[in-house]
Amino acid sequence: MNLTKLLDQLDVKADWVGLRHVDESTTLRWVRDGKPQANDRSRSNGIMVEVLVDGQFAYAASSNVDIRSVQSAAEIAVNMARAAAPYSIHQFTSAARPVATGNFNSPHQQIESSISAGEINELLIRSCETLKVSEKIVSTNALARIVNSEQLFVSSNGSNIEQQFLMVTTGSMAVAQDGPVVQKRSDSGMRARSWQIGMESLDENRMMSDSRRVGEEAVELLSAEDCPDGTMDLILAPDQMMLQIHESVGHPLEIDRILGDERNYAGWSFVRLNDFGKLRYGSDLMNITFDPGVPHELASYRFDDGGAKAEREYIIKEGILQRGLGGIESQIRSDVPGVANFRASSWNRAPIDRMANLNLEPGDTPVDDLISSVENGVYMHSNRSWSIDDYRNKFQFGCEYAKLIENGKITKTLRNPNYRGISNSFWNNLKAVGDRDSFEIYGTPNCGKGEPNQVIRVGHASPPCLFSNVEVFGGE
Repeated sequence: MNLTKLLDQLDVKADWVGLRHVDESTTLRWVRDGKPQANDRSRSNGIMVEVLVDGQFAYAASSNVDIRSVQSAAEIAVNMARAAAPYSIHQFTSAARPVATGNFNSPHQQIESSISAGEINELLIRSCETLKVSEKIVSTNALARIVNSEQLFVSSNGSNIEQQFLMVTTGSMAVAQDGPVVQKRSDSGMRARSWQIGMESLDENRMMSDSRRVGEEAVELLSAEDCPDGTMDLILAPDQMMLQIHESVGHPLEIDRILGDERNYAGWSFVRLNDFGKLRYGSDLMNITFDPGVPHELASYRFDDGGAKAEREYIIKEGILQRGLGGIESQIRSDVPGVANFRASSWNRAPIDRMANLNLEPGDTPVDDLISSVENGVYMHSNRSWSIDDYRNKFQFGCEYAKLIENGKITKTLRNPNYRGISNSFWNNLKAVGDRDSFEIYGTPNCGKGEPNQVIRVGHASPPCLFSNVEVFGGE
């Protein structure tokens, strides 16, 4: 598509105009108990028109990409901007849309067409068969989700960006039952194995090995003891650190949320604008980065949807809050330093502040040393449930699988592990951080926010981490 030619043909009176075209196809293969449940393929294709008029940005979208439809959308956007201008809370200029040119391509070895639908289904069927390690396994699931997305952006001040993404999600899950006891185990939690990668991700040896482990651990949980109650040390595996970072760091640091834009829907934040640069968010070991350049991480990109160049930045450094998760518009409004995370979930949504790749940088403690330093504690894996208040402050999270640590050694498996805390005090109890060898990358393809709702892709990476004085408890 010649988006520049389409932009040149538009006839609207605006200080700035941008066109964002998204063409995205999604393939889902899902097998339950060895039987295919979904063999779906969908495509979403359209253009979002953005205009700046009377100091206000406004948007209108079209699923038709011909000049007549796009012209109509542009006129709607102009009228909306003019109508909003008398009630504005800020007057913007085109400085909020910097000139940007360049491209990005997800790293991959094999494209989607290199493996057939039948071959994928056979892999998922074998995964279900491998999950069933015992008659106590009463349900099995395996899935593969492939997303191809091409995104183009041009603007009247000279921006021209092309970004192409190939994303693959794989997952397996087993439910085990022994009388009244029912336990679920999945491969690193719900859809956590989501990466920018090619079809090489569908590696049979890796998938069968993971499925066998998941099945065995589901059965193991049936005879395990319940997690004990008490205040103790807690080690979180990387696949649970993903959720911990997401909920208690990512969401509270979105600047539009702090400004109040999300209060009526996704909530507010315990963080205030004057906290940046001085709030001790966590211990000296806490180093959180916004890093859109990590190979294969789910939310890697070169430019956000406002044209800002995406660069690695410290969000929290040695425990001190440095900058927020806010794009250029939010930075202008708040006078708080941010990052290039102004993102939309599709062609028919306007960009808002969204997490992207948000990672806890590795420390220098090997995993064995994390464990050996604990006299009494629990090592938890894979998120099962989450609850956090509207301020992203008080939380309670549950995991699928855990190990008891006594006198520096892992002694037994635990089921139904849970923990709770308050974000700021929890992170200040960060006692040790795993090393580079234990650093793992995961992703979540279903983070929701905004009205109308936007479900977007986020990446998180972390080593295992040790926290002290955490309230741990058992039970379903």
